[in-house]
Parts: sequence; structure tokens; C-alpha cells
Amino acid sequence: MWGAACWTVLAMAGAASAGTLEDVKSNGVLKCGVTTGNAGFSAPDEKGDWEGFDVDFCRAVAAVVLGDPTKVQFTPLSAKDRFPALQSGEIDILSRQTTWVLSREASLGFLFGVVTYYDGQGFLINSKKMPDVTSATQLGGATICLLAGTTTELNIADYFKANKLEYSPLVFEKIEEAKSAYDGGRCDVYSDDQSNLYSARLSLSAPTDHVVLPEIISKEPLGPVVRQGDDRWFNIVKWTHFAIVQAEEFGITQANVEEMKNSPNPEVKRLLGMEADAKLGTDLGLTEDWVVRVVKAVGNYGEVFDRNIGSGSPLKIARGLNALWTDHGLQYAMPVR
Repeated sequence: MWGAACWTVLAMAGAASAGTLEDVKSNGVLKCGVTTGNAGFSAPDEKGDWEGFDVDFCRAVAAVVLGDPTKVQFTPLSAKDRFPALQSGEIDILSRQTTWVLSREASLGFLFGVVTYYDGQGFLINSKKMPDVTSATQLGGATICLLAGTTTELNIADYFKANKLEYSPLVFEKIEEAKSAYDGGRCDVYSDDQSNLYSARLSLSAPTDHVVLPEIISKEPLGPVVRQGDDRWFNIVKWTHFAIVQAEEFGITQANVEEMKNSPNPEVKRLLGMEADAKLGTDLGLTEDWVVRVVKAVGNYGEVFDRNIGSGSPLKIARGLNALWTDHGLQYAMPVR
């Protein structure tokens, strides 16, 4: 007997076989799934224009495929709705702080391929209301605000069971609901990926009253997600990330990318499509200047990071694990060769 899961995988494979690259070109727009609003990662500005770290990744892909980073249709999705939207073909790519775990590839039929942001789950508390709490091991009996449909729920259950602590979960579908409940005192703790906690703190009524506890209780490798069954599209998404990481390593920036096309360094020339008889872009189904286009559109990885969530943003998140491998981080581009 064919189960529902088998039919789901077959349906996804059929949808992907049409060719996402061809669909995006035909539509003239990239359909990108993002959060319903999370400062620094994906949120509309005062004019209603989407901005953030995950938003810029979709703009990068649009620049690569369509030659224009503005040709993106952003669809705000809750954690619960994000996977059905990708499975159904409502979106071409999910760029929504989504954790790469085995089950999402093995049973849901998705592919990750790259980690754009290495994160881990943590805890946010009001230090004025809980002045003696300095560690998550002191949270026994606490009420914890969580998001439904995320790895957060499972991680919390594992952590509290391992530490023989009791807790009461208060689960919400949307980020805004969870933050509002926490800010209003309906729960003692807000738990999420640490990056989300720093983002959430900015919107609280008294941000300086709240602290992120030191414990990181999980690995949360976050990255863009696509459907299985369309290798060319998967390769384009994957190599878009590698391209901006490699650009940072080579010192190629939004401001100097045209000048760097004249570099005598053969690796730089190859990356920028200036190598004689170049065909790496063609092999991807793109033009040879695809990396030039993406760096012109959003900058290198470091520029994207700093502008949205790093030193040039209100979040001021340190690079940490997201530094280049040459700076003792984990961001490492596969060779463009």
C-alpha cells in the first residue's frame, strides 16, 4: 500500500521536474518564503519593503537568475505553514531561519545544502523579574514561550528531561504572538534560536531589562531550503552562498567587484567569470558574470552579515561561528573550479 508520505514525495518530485529555474525565468520573479517578521533576518521596513539577512539571500538568487535583485515576491509564512508552501510550489525557495535536520530531508523531501547561519537555541529572561537566575539550570518550574512547528519544542523537552526539571510550555504559531506573550508576562522565559532572541529583545517594551542566558542547548544550522528532484536549481541556490563567501575571502566587495575583474589572481578571475574559455556559469544554466551580478546586488557574505545582523545593525551579533574559516569560523566555500 502506498502511504500518504509516498504520494507527497511523488507529488513534489513531479512539481520539481518542471524545472524551477525555467519557472522562475518564465514568471520573471523569484517566489521566496520568509518569516512573518523578524528584525535583522526578514521583516518589512517602514515603507513595506522586505529587508534582512534571509531576504538578501533571496535577492542574491534573483540577481543570479534574473539579473535583478528586486525581482522577488516575498511570502511571509509561519513555522507551521512554511513547509506546505514549499511542497506545493507556492514558493521557489524557503529562506526563513530553518534548521537543517535529517527528517526534513528524509521524510519531507527537501534539500538544504548550505548553512548560511550557524546558530543554537537559548533562553531569554527578564532580569528585573528573575534577578537571581544566571543559568538555564535554574529554570525549573518556569513557563516557557515557544513557537509551534519548530525544533525548539523538541530541544526544550530534551533539555529539561536531561536536567530533571519541570516546565510549562506556552506554544504559539507566530513569532509576534510569542514575543507579545513574553513581553506581557504570560511566560517567564522565551526560548528560540539565539539570533531570534537578540532580534526579539529589540521589540520589547524595556529591552535592557532582558538578558540572554549563556547556555546554548542545541545545534541550529540554518539555511535556504528547496524541493528535492531539481538538481540544477539546488546547485544554483547552493553555489550562490558559496560565491558570496568566497568573495569575502578574496576581498571582493560590492564597491570593488568591477576593479577585481582585472585581478591577476587566477582564482579571482575564475570566480568572476573572467577566465579564458570560462564555462562554469554556463554549466549552472547561468551567464559567466553571475558572481559579479550577485556581489553587485548584495555584497559579499561579510557585507550581508554586518549590514543586517552584525556590527552595522542594531542587533550587533558577533560573527562567532559564522566567521570565515580563515578567521576560525565555519563559513567555508567549496572551490570554484
